[in-house]
Amino acid sequence: MKISVDIDCTPEEARAFLGLPDVKPMQDALMHQLQERISANIAAMDPEVMLKTWLPVGLQNLEQMQKFMWNQMASAMGGSGKDQKK
Repeated sequence: MKISVDIDCTPEEARAFLGLPDVKPMQDALMHQLQERISANIAAMDPEVMLKTWLPVGLQNLEQMQKFMWNQMASAMGGSGKDQKK
């Protein structure tokens, strides 16, 4: 013997009938937080921001090297010029 029962109800009605909790407020809060995080990450994906984040160390090293070279050249040229003037 086979018996089939068709129940026509919404998911909310089925949850209430089975005594399950309503998780919609929690889902809405989590979705709002997720949207905020995604928006923040998209803003961080801006090419200019990415370059500022990734390149400062390399650029600082390059600038330091350049300053070192200029200082060495200036002291070499300035040192010999100062010795001749004295």
